[in-house]
Amino acid sequence: MKTCHVITRMIVGGAQENTLFTCRGHLASGHQVTLVTGPSPGPEGELLTRDCPEGLHVVTIPELVRELSPLKDWQAYCKLKAFFKAENFDVVHTHASKAGILGRCAARAAKVPFIVHTVHGQAFHPYQSQLINKAYILAERFAAKRCDKIFAVAQAMIDQCVNAKVAPREKYKVVYSGMDLDAFLNTRPDDALKQQLGIPEGAPVIGKIARLFELKGHEDLIEAAPQIVTKFPNARFLIVGDGILHDQLVSQIESLGLRENFIFTGLVSPSEICRYTALMDVLAHLSLREGLPRAVVQALASGVPVVAYPLDGTPEVVKPNVNGLLPPVQNIQEVANAICQLLDNPEKRRQWGKNGQDLVRDLFDWRQMADILEQEYILGLKQKNAYK
Repeated sequence: MKTCHVITRMIVGGAQENTLFTCRGHLASGHQVTLVTGPSPGPEGELLTRDCPEGLHVVTIPELVRELSPLKDWQAYCKLKAFFKAENFDVVHTHASKAGILGRCAARAAKVPFIVHTVHGQAFHPYQSQLINKAYILAERFAAKRCDKIFAVAQAMIDQCVNAKVAPREKYKVVYSGMDLDAFLNTRPDDALKQQLGIPEGAPVIGKIARLFELKGHEDLIEAAPQIVTKFPNARFLIVGDGILHDQLVSQIESLGLRENFIFTGLVSPSEICRYTALMDVLAHLSLREGLPRAVVQALASGVPVVAYPLDGTPEVVKPNVNGLLPPVQNIQEVANAICQLLDNPEKRRQWGKNGQDLVRDLFDWRQMADILEQEYILGLKQKNAYK
């Protein structure tokens, strides 16, 4: 098959890693794979400079940007349509909202035989205005009519789309986000890294892995920190990632007098994340908007229990009193209590961590994800009599 993936940017992020693993798997199966992306500026880092599979054809369209820009959006649509027509792809697979809307419309206009889309996280959610949500829902409905199948990284994403009448339930299929979990399943604490980060011997470590960006929940963890530090004075909060909110978060921490309790790692390569999860006693995932959080899966694979909000796809992997806890959304007292409960009980952390490993070991294997998508492509093309 000749396939093309479309995404607005290839920063170091979950949707981007998912897309790249799909490309890698399909290249290994002998298919021709193209990746169309926009520019990837910013402190999050460019994934393709760190990891680009051999044989992947990468095309950059400068006008394909994440922000709403009517002129650039129209230019990107025209360039995508012309490119799809010229290349005669069997399959176009779009990712995330902006690229999904432009890419699906362009692919349908170019008469691509099989068009699919993956929902990595909702464009519409409770933490933005109803007017913006209505605009996104209308756009998603429009794009949904211009594709053949929609995949989602969590069942919660499908339920939200169906409830919003984006498309009928039969158009959707859950395909859990693929990851390379071997390194996480086998990771061990690195004393040299611990020393380099300045983590004192015996200090409990609460980890957070996310871009320093809006709705990722760093502010909630910082707000809960004084209650945690009161009980565990030498606790360290290991903040893995970078982003535009760095200075703002540091200011919030300093205003609480907790600067020495927080460690910011800056940008970390995806291949190195396992070295950091190995140092954590608990992962705090307090994002207010997520598809299915990769950081949670990676922590569980490392044997680290999770405290997270019960939003979107998170409850599909964090099982209360089995591998983690789900305090009420933005209930800072309960967040602090949940983290302290786990820090107080090493045996519970060990057992819940093992439970987490057992859950995610096979469910999120990237090869399985790539195989499922490959079979979906083949089935869809056969149904359209376009696959020989």
